[in-house]
Amino acid sequence: MTKAFVFAGNDTVGNMVADRLCGAGWQRVGDAGAADAVITYFTAQNALEDAYFGDNGIVQDARKGTLLIDLSCTTPTFARELNAMACVADLVAVEAPLVVTDVAVPDAFAVRENLGCFVGGEEDCVTAARKVLDLLVAHITDAGGPGSAQLARAAYSLQASAQLVAAVEADALYHAVRTSSDMGEIAGMRAGALTPAGDALLAAVTDGRFDGTYTVEMLMGELTAALTTADDADLILPQAEAVQRLLELLAIIGGSDKAPSALSLVYREEDACAKEGLDWTRAEQTYGDHGHDHDHDHDEDADWGDDFGDAGIMDDDGMTGAYPGFN
Repeated sequence: MTKAFVFAGNDTVGNMVADRLCGAGWQRVGDAGAADAVITYFTAQNALEDAYFGDNGIVQDARKGTLLIDLSCTTPTFARELNAMACVADLVAVEAPLVVTDVAVPDAFAVRENLGCFVGGEEDCVTAARKVLDLLVAHITDAGGPGSAQLARAAYSLQASAQLVAAVEADALYHAVRTSSDMGEIAGMRAGALTPAGDALLAAVTDGRFDGTYTVEMLMGELTAALTTADDADLILPQAEAVQRLLELLAIIGGSDKAPSALSLVYREEDACAKEGLDWTRAEQTYGDHGHDHDHDHDEDADWGDDFGDAGIMDDDGMTGAYPGFN
């Protein structure tokens, strides 16, 4: 008998899920009540909550015994709440936050070997979900009970985002020195990287590859989940907050659908940004008098920290309210 699945959330991830499951003989349907498995991936917490707990949400509509697999990056608190609600409704819930190994390749979701996940939940639920997850990703890390996979993913997100910005700023340094008038003799040099991920990102920047299926919006969602997890534990993470502010700036000037390599453009000249469809006047409109002068002649009195504190984060529906950690 053919098994049926429903996907809700991001279209790029949804297409990947559909390709893999339909290729294995599953059928995609539109009603959670007719599905054997419901798979979700959202970049915004409010959209994720609405999908599961809203009117006619998944928990309400799914029939007993349905397998629920959430690929989103969210908080351990939400994962435990979903598990508890699923148990009450006789559903089988598993958290399996998705991991893209190489975020610099143009089609990051095309190859199964480039995808992994952490998985957490009740042991029998995880066992039931493994056959589906094995179709979607090549690398699965068992984290433990409900909430554990989201905690592990948050820790991964903090380290991955820090490496990304470190590589981007290393490139910015080399770019600034190479373009100075008295350094022409080292014009061909490129910043090195300490990790394969950093090297892949720097190669994308050097080649001018700023578009891809893994986007800044996805990266922001992952880092927001990590910061919210820290906030729930009353922990301040200054480095991660600084990275999120940079990503918010890139999103504001039009880069939310760009690949993470586009973060390097924040450090480049305005004409380089314009060639990639980025518009610095949007930042001026958002931040008022403290707009970014891309010739780097900044007003020494500008307080960028205060301005970024009022910036909204991007979700699946566009700009929403300020990230709570910045208030």
